[in-house]
Amino acid sequence: MDRPDPTWTDPDLLAPGALDPADLDPADLDPDPTSDYERLDAPDAGVPEVVETEEGLARAVAAIAAGSGPVAVDAERASGYRYGQKAYLVQLRREGAGTWLIDPVPLGDLSVVDEVLGGTEWVLHAATQDIPCLDEVGMRPRALFDTELGARLAGLPRVGLSASMEYYLGVTLAKEHSAVDWSTRPLPEPWLRYAALDVELLVELRDRMERDLLEQGKLEWARQEFAALVDFQGPQKDQAEAWRRTSGMHKLRKPRANAVLRELWWARDGVARERDVAPGRVVPDSTLVDLAARMPRQPSDLAAARPDQSHSRQRRAQQGLLRYQRTWLSAIKRGLELPEDELPEPTPRGDGPPPPRAWVDRDPAAAARLELARGDLAALSERVDVPVENLMTPDLVRRVLWRPPRPATAASVDVALAELGARPWQRELVAPLLAAAVDEHP
Repeated sequence: MDRPDPTWTDPDLLAPGALDPADLDPADLDPDPTSDYERLDAPDAGVPEVVETEEGLARAVAAIAAGSGPVAVDAERASGYRYGQKAYLVQLRREGAGTWLIDPVPLGDLSVVDEVLGGTEWVLHAATQDIPCLDEVGMRPRALFDTELGARLAGLPRVGLSASMEYYLGVTLAKEHSAVDWSTRPLPEPWLRYAALDVELLVELRDRMERDLLEQGKLEWARQEFAALVDFQGPQKDQAEAWRRTSGMHKLRKPRANAVLRELWWARDGVARERDVAPGRVVPDSTLVDLAARMPRQPSDLAAARPDQSHSRQRRAQQGLLRYQRTWLSAIKRGLELPEDELPEPTPRGDGPPPPRAWVDRDPAAAARLELARGDLAALSERVDVPVENLMTPDLVRRVLWRPPRPATAASVDVALAELGARPWQRELVAPLLAAAVDEHP
């Protein structure tokens, strides 16, 4: 499915669920009606029926096994609607097998699909979003081609699926169903049409992109990136500290307010898990932060108008506050009664360097190294036409420059980057720049 382009931002600074599908206007997701590209509205062979029985799955497996070449794979989740990120529809398309739409909800385990694919190359768009939920139903690629990552390496200005299709194939995809609740049953025909279109031309897109990468001398770079993605496990988060990712919690300055927020976050998570809904649909993050700041003790004090919320969010917040008022008041009470020595500490330090804004005071030479390296990386990005964050993860750059190897040569920096997981093509381009920055500011 078509997904927004990420920016060079630390993942821990991104607020989970910041984009609420319930607040989206479908018109905002539709392709530009004035576009010169051909709009792909329906699969050539029509929309296949959804496979939801063991007999249907056996037919799908037999057809896929008889097919040839790479297999296009996609998955639809109910992000923003349901708790967690499980797959609610899996789409597959292979030459000679056609398109198959499989419902993993009644089937549960799709390992028979995984077995028949064996070492077949999977073609996905933004593989890191689909691999974890596919893994949950027993499917895991052994080889893959990620058209979103390939588009980045190829230097495309926009890397969403529809934009990549426009660039390489001259067609555009309808996107009006990208943020719907895929846990809905039965799935409406227009949604199924959208899902089938996501894999309709994915292998053809892969082939065109591969030729482009080869012509640019970047195909080996892409192969290294794709090989690394095979082992992708998703972000490993500490659930005990997950409350610290609440959007807007930086507004809370006192440990007691953070203690209340933590209790509220855990309470909301319990409600969301029990109801199988996204936590933000119980009450949004902004409501938790507001409660932690005000610490109301009475039911009549819970609700408060939030001018920074949309009308639908305000309505949902009011409903959630009213429906679970005892839950919120109990959580606030627990936070207020917590002993001083059990209040949450300030954000725990990770094993990495401090935030870059603190470098000038703590280590001026390191700050100078980082500033020089950032400029050199920006110039390199322009020259090879690859986004800076794909040349080298910013966290790796900071780690090496904060405590560089001694002596800092291109070879020693290369070793340090390799230990941190950087790919060979990245190290070849970036290690000399980082070594030069350390040499300039030892």
